[in-house]
Amino acid sequence: MDSTIIEKAQKWTKNPFDSDTRNLVQQLISTKSIELDESFYKDLEFGTGGLRGIMGVGTNRINKYTIGQTTQGLANYIKQSFPDEELKVAIAHDSRNNSRFFSETAASVLSANGIKVFLFEDLRPTPELSFAVRELNCNAGIVITASHNPKEYNGYKVYWNDGGQLVPPHDKGVIQEVRKVAFDAIQFDEQNRNIEIIGEELDNKYLERVASLSFNKSTDLKIVFTSIHGTGITLVPKALAKVGFTYVSTVKDQDTPDGNFPTVDSPNPEERSALKLAIDEAIAVDADVILGTDPDADRVGMVAKHNGAFVILNGNQSATLLVYYMLSQWQEAGKLDGKQFIAKTIVTTNLLDEIAAFFGVTCVNTLTGFKYIAEEIRDQEGKMQFIIGGEESYGYLAGDFVRDKDAVISTVLLCEVAAWAKQQGKSCIDLLADIYVQFGMYRENLISLTKKGKSGAEEIAAMMESYRDKVPISLGGSKVVMFIDYKKSTSINLIDGSTSPINLPQSNVIQFILADGSKITARPSGTEPKIKFYFSLKAVLPKVNDFNLVSEELDKRIDTIASELYLG
Repeated sequence: MDSTIIEKAQKWTKNPFDSDTRNLVQQLISTKSIELDESFYKDLEFGTGGLRGIMGVGTNRINKYTIGQTTQGLANYIKQSFPDEELKVAIAHDSRNNSRFFSETAASVLSANGIKVFLFEDLRPTPELSFAVRELNCNAGIVITASHNPKEYNGYKVYWNDGGQLVPPHDKGVIQEVRKVAFDAIQFDEQNRNIEIIGEELDNKYLERVASLSFNKSTDLKIVFTSIHGTGITLVPKALAKVGFTYVSTVKDQDTPDGNFPTVDSPNPEERSALKLAIDEAIAVDADVILGTDPDADRVGMVAKHNGAFVILNGNQSATLLVYYMLSQWQEAGKLDGKQFIAKTIVTTNLLDEIAAFFGVTCVNTLTGFKYIAEEIRDQEGKMQFIIGGEESYGYLAGDFVRDKDAVISTVLLCEVAAWAKQQGKSCIDLLADIYVQFGMYRENLISLTKKGKSGAEEIAAMMESYRDKVPISLGGSKVVMFIDYKKSTSINLIDGSTSPINLPQSNVIQFILADGSKITARPSGTEPKIKFYFSLKAVLPKVNDFNLVSEELDKRIDTIASELYLG
């Protein structure tokens, strides 16, 4: 056992740590448990989604003290950033175990630092927190959530005064302040003197803004919705009713918020198993469409009925439908004048670029992480109007009154897409096929490799360096013509050896561009012990009836490329 880890852990066996924490850490030291190494070998750091980790004792775990330390550092940074102002912070939380306790812990620390806190009365979707920051003129916001991670996780997202998650330089500024905070320097306000509880009044303002995005395509569509034991149940049914959807059936066994997520292995709407009960309900009520949100209701998965079967759409397909629908509706309403834009991440389907170009709308590409899309919305204020944005990982946003992905808004608009297709006698799959015939068929897939703990992090780092050191000559029978390294901010043309700069912040991401236009991306996750590989292939779809055949051909090619990258 590393002596520095033991020394670090021994500090947790004394004041200011409470007796339960001291006893647990002493037990780990005495038994020389591997959990001691995992809990103390590093400090939690901000990734693309903020602070996130397994709950437990230690510097590499989510607990009262790491939450308190982070909040104290945030309080110090807010004071530096907004001198001589009345300081205000909004706080929300999801349904996870300990989320209320951690949100109250953060509120107590801010209150002790003389900062006004707006604390939601109960669990709320993450996007409403983003809305609250702007609506209440706050300097920052906090959400206690671990999104769709397994039940042992929790997390801490920080939002700045524009309603978006922290981006440079504020993310680094906050963490620098956090690192300066000793655990015995954390201030707690037992009186909670500066805390105001908020709830229904803000809910109503938010729902009014959601309804303002609607194009009123609500026919006799039959909808099944599941919150998968999360916060979506608080606002999604209300939002659907507000815009006129009268037939909404929820999955009763998943309506109750529960941090143990008892009916699913993982509360992730990207996974078919998480939507099984919703599909069963849809069969029972003969629904047209199914929507499922993750625990903090910023991501949404969609299932559409097609030829009597229920087909799960991936994140790129849902994004394609949303962008095509929104731009067509804006065009029909005469609202497009060349001063609008959409936004997507570099790993999201390039079909969105083509759709935007067709409608005469700019498409802005950002690094992975919705905070970069929010940054673009802020930077384009007064120049171009944001219509909609999305990322392949089931996160989408329309309008600019929220500055993060929003499953409440997205659920409403995806139901409108389904209603629009139904009015034309089509399913969402039919509508997708029409789009593919027009623009070309894009087929995407994601392979995630989980590598837990310290050894896993080292293995992921070694994989990334191996791809940088030896770029493949070809993949799937197509020559690799370009290698893009976002960490080095360079794009290398492998045909003539020329290089060009990448005008995006540095990030540990690499891309292989093939001669046939295909794109493969490798990116270590910033919030989970994973390395992710994104595949995007394109082919001509001659006619709608060729949809299944071309899909199968592209899927086989993706499998071939994955095996060549040693992922099979």
